[in-house]
Amino acid sequence: MVKIKPVRWCVAALAGILLACSSTPEIYTNLPELAQPGTGAYLVGELIYPLENKPTPECHASTIEETSDGFIAAWFGGKHESNPDVSIWISKYDGETWSEPVEVATGIQNANLRYPCWNPVLFQPGEGTLMLFYKVGPSPRKWWGMLITSTDEGETWSEPVKLGEDKKLGYLLGPVKNKPIQLADGTILCASSTEEEAIAGSDWCVHFEFTRDLGKTWRVISPINDGSEFDAIQPSILTYPSGKLQILCRTRQNVISQSWSEDNGETWSKMTATALPNPSAGIDAVTLKDGRQLLIYNHTTRKGDFPKSRNMLNLALSSDGITWKPVMTLERQQGEYSYPAIIQGSDGLVHITYTYRRESIKYVVVDPAKLN
Repeated sequence: MVKIKPVRWCVAALAGILLACSSTPEIYTNLPELAQPGTGAYLVGELIYPLENKPTPECHASTIEETSDGFIAAWFGGKHESNPDVSIWISKYDGETWSEPVEVATGIQNANLRYPCWNPVLFQPGEGTLMLFYKVGPSPRKWWGMLITSTDEGETWSEPVKLGEDKKLGYLLGPVKNKPIQLADGTILCASSTEEEAIAGSDWCVHFEFTRDLGKTWRVISPINDGSEFDAIQPSILTYPSGKLQILCRTRQNVISQSWSEDNGETWSKMTATALPNPSAGIDAVTLKDGRQLLIYNHTTRKGDFPKSRNMLNLALSSDGITWKPVMTLERQQGEYSYPAIIQGSDGLVHITYTYRRESIKYVVVDPAKLN
């Protein structure tokens, strides 16, 4: 049955109402100037592979993780998003150069059927092998979660395994875009989401998937929103010393939304708007070792003149997850700069990847000690 959705006239309270008027200059007030590599906190900015030597015509949705010998990135690439030839690619970084991209997973079902791959997520648990989650299927409404693992830092990979199904949810997805977190008892908590078609648009709902045995079995926390106020997907998880968890989500309501948990993700507060804009584009965030929260996002909406939508990519800092301060502008030009991934390495530096015009993946290194 197709659901008819209520009108969202009160969706984002005052912050969302202001941000909905994206053609006004208020949301761009006091934004930092475009940063340049080698200046201030911005240490490195380079493409993982050159535009004139692309392994695929297009690419998108990167992820990054640290290994014992450097870093590894993955993304999906092919003729274009949703084309059956789209597969998962990886590249490794030894501290000086990125390796030649290698295809590691496809959506081939049999000799006559192939589906596109989507949204890889790399994750290294405290104990166990390197995990690479990804999705396979004809569309985000009909995809399913897959997992491959590596015991040699991403040099070789296991045979793909389907994550399975949940009676209420349907196909398990694992982390839908952003990295999981590992709780004190070893449980891996994956923030996930679904996109369901409806007459008045799409119901985008956030849910959670837990695994205590590295992906062999799963437990699901049902969606925490119903799409009536926020169409929200692709959560990022932040942690706090008090034991609280926070998620920040992409929405269709011109703002980044949030929800909080005080019981390790078992229950979540009502979803509310943050004061940050969102053009219905992926975000990511990381809890820094000094306790601050660092968010990477497009500080735009989809309306108005340049910059809008995915023309601009930014970093914002917060000490409490409530008040955010934009601290760096990484991109501000025509084209798409989107779907970022962000981690803090053992070197204390922040390592970032994101889609660069759908033609390459950009790698950025930032010193968080110089951000304020």
